[in-house]
Amino acid sequence: MPEPVSSHDAVKIGIVSISDRASTGVYEDKGLPALQDWLTRALHNPITFESRLIPDEQDGISATLIELVNAGCSLVLTTGGTGPALRDVTPEATLAVAHKEMPGFGEQMRQISLKFVPTAILSRQVAVVRDQSLIVNLPGQPKAIAETLEGLKDAEGKQLVPGIFAAVPYCIDLIGGPYLETRDEVCKAFRPKNAVRAPRNA
Repeated sequence: MPEPVSSHDAVKIGIVSISDRASTGVYEDKGLPALQDWLTRALHNPITFESRLIPDEQDGISATLIELVNAGCSLVLTTGGTGPALRDVTPEATLAVAHKEMPGFGEQMRQISLKFVPTAILSRQVAVVRDQSLIVNLPGQPKAIAETLEGLKDAEGKQLVPGIFAAVPYCIDLIGGPYLETRDEVCKAFRPKNAVRAPRNA
């Protein structure tokens, strides 16, 4: 009997944790599990994850991003290495492989983080498009990753500040990627009415 076919597009997502110490085993990496957990909760789509844990080396980060894009990842999320410290080179490595910059993502990420800490202005996260892939730098802490992706909600679950992921599915539509469908209770994707696909039966 054939396997049931999902009504949702399959998607390949690259997740990259950038840390000198975690990549050498000094401490346990928490970025990759946090990214995988959030994305699994947020999306209806069947996901194949391509995970990488790498040190803060600019050329190595750029090479990893290119590798993941070439491997067919429609979305690549990085965590770590976005502050002002000397070893923080993730934004430079990301911009080096960009075909287009998407500055709105970084602006919104800092707006969200400023609700919690004044040092959010030290964050240098960027987002770019390379070929048909969206690459986004996220913060390093699991709690901050979820807040940035999901946004801020009040006690009743009403959205106070939109998270950046609300714009990700439509961005991926526009660059020719798969149709990402979010679970509204986690993060409601926004699309113009003419870009919303009619529900398909499994």
